[in-house]
Amino acid sequence: MAEFSTQRTDLPEGVTREAMDVDVLIVGGGAAGLSAAFHLAKHIEKHNQDVADGKKTGQQIPEQMIVVLDKGSEVGAHSMSGAVLNPKALRELVPTYKEDGCPLDAEVTYDAVHYLGEDFSFKLPITPPPFENHGNYIVSLSKFNRWLAAQCEAKGINIFPGFGAVEVLYDGDKVIGVRTGDKGRNKEGDPKGNFEPGLILNSKIVIFAEGSRGSLFKQHSKRLNLQGRNPDVYEEGVKEIIQMPPGTVTPGQVIHTMGFPLKKSIGGTFIYTLPEDKICLGLVAYLDSKDPLLDPHRELQKLKTHPFIQKMLKGGKVIAYGGKTLPAGGWYSMPKLFGNGWMVCGDSASMVDVQRLKGIHLAMKSGMLAAEAAIEAIHAQDYTSATLKKYESKVHASYIKDELYKVRNFHQTLSQGMVTALPLIAIQEMTGGRGLWDKMPTHADASVTERLVDVWGPDGFAEQLSQLPKPDGNLFFDKLSSVYLTGTMHDEDSPNHLLLQNSDICRTECYPKYKSPCNHFCPAAVYEMVPSKRGEGAYDLQINYTNCIHCKTCDIKCPFENIEWTVPEGGGGPKYTQV
Repeated sequence: MAEFSTQRTDLPEGVTREAMDVDVLIVGGGAAGLSAAFHLAKHIEKHNQDVADGKKTGQQIPEQMIVVLDKGSEVGAHSMSGAVLNPKALRELVPTYKEDGCPLDAEVTYDAVHYLGEDFSFKLPITPPPFENHGNYIVSLSKFNRWLAAQCEAKGINIFPGFGAVEVLYDGDKVIGVRTGDKGRNKEGDPKGNFEPGLILNSKIVIFAEGSRGSLFKQHSKRLNLQGRNPDVYEEGVKEIIQMPPGTVTPGQVIHTMGFPLKKSIGGTFIYTLPEDKICLGLVAYLDSKDPLLDPHRELQKLKTHPFIQKMLKGGKVIAYGGKTLPAGGWYSMPKLFGNGWMVCGDSASMVDVQRLKGIHLAMKSGMLAAEAAIEAIHAQDYTSATLKKYESKVHASYIKDELYKVRNFHQTLSQGMVTALPLIAIQEMTGGRGLWDKMPTHADASVTERLVDVWGPDGFAEQLSQLPKPDGNLFFDKLSSVYLTGTMHDEDSPNHLLLQNSDICRTECYPKYKSPCNHFCPAAVYEMVPSKRGEGAYDLQINYTNCIHCKTCDIKCPFENIEWTVPEGGGGPKYTQV
């Protein structure tokens, strides 16, 4: 029987939602949202001081209620990235960041790119410019965002962790606030003894800064038709931190590899060396792959079987794991950035340079520019698009456009395959990103998956390429063991936040044609096909939603767009500390 799962919003008799009035509401406690909040508070503080000192004429800005909502149990708990940080936005935001204890793991002192064959490797004689990282820093994004949050709180900014925003509130086409999710419902959606209704937060300005595939902005974008010129496309990344024996690791090295283990999909890997003899190993794969068996976790395990990697990791033990998606469409997939009462920044606005795998500084800068537009709106007491459109002008005049416009066709080109793409990318480099023709199209990731037999042949499911190396509890892990390392937790007696539209499709169409891609691409073993009670040889989809690490790949890559990722009960999800 087909079904459509939804989340309950009805309230028990006599229970109402509390409302709070704020001036600027930022949805998302990542680098973009925290930078927006800090920059806004800093500029208001400076303006008022300048007026008090007679350096500037005009009125002081009254105290502003600035609120940051974050769905994680604490800021940084859901933050995961590569992560190599270009510090130019940080220098602008907090010029004294070093003196203020910003957690920079290591300055990059060595770059290299290696090609990996099945059992051999060679280093490229020169490091291509996009992979040069001297002057950048290797960071843990979770630690970095915790530090940014502390800087915000010192400015009097209100940060509410554990509050996931689930609904945008409107007056016509004007955004007037958000509603946060209820807490304390059981699996059926009925209120439990600890039930807490979500809050209504009324705000003059809402800044969407949720990160990749922001669920609230997705809802907002669909309502107002804000999509960019190209469909959104994404990449999926998985990453491990490996503890090595004492004295074996020199911090500050950044090594990228291409080739093995990916064969049916496009992607690459990164290796960062950290203090305390740790190595960060990650793999990124394009989600516009035709391969229904695409599995970045499996490919990361396979990567560690290569002699080049084996030598580097000898004696090591994996101590942390994580997975996330990153927007890859770039300039032509950027949505409209502003409207009546709202702006969007960072990964939610597709602001990632996928050629360099850099997005933190772009997220920070976009948050700062949104803050500057917000200050102008506060001065004018005008929160309509007539004032907030200045945000888009600021983005276009900044290095955000400079960097993204140069690689506006990069993802589309590389998606055609390495051999085809390399000469085209060389032409793009010579023509400022244009290439042979401009605005190369993208295709939504869900639409490009092909049948298993067409990609792998009649015996493809049993191919060695679809198998995991044997787990050993040190370097090699199955997915469930890897999930344990994320620290992810959800209340088992809470509603399933992964909404399945039609279970019949999973059994009768997706499994026979594609062997259920969600069973493979999910980096957390959330989805599995189990024998069905409906008949011998049939399988039903089982959703182990408490495993979810919030990468949102399922919302992006299901070939039938049959799964919708929604915000779970506040605080649920991974608890990243190192990745």
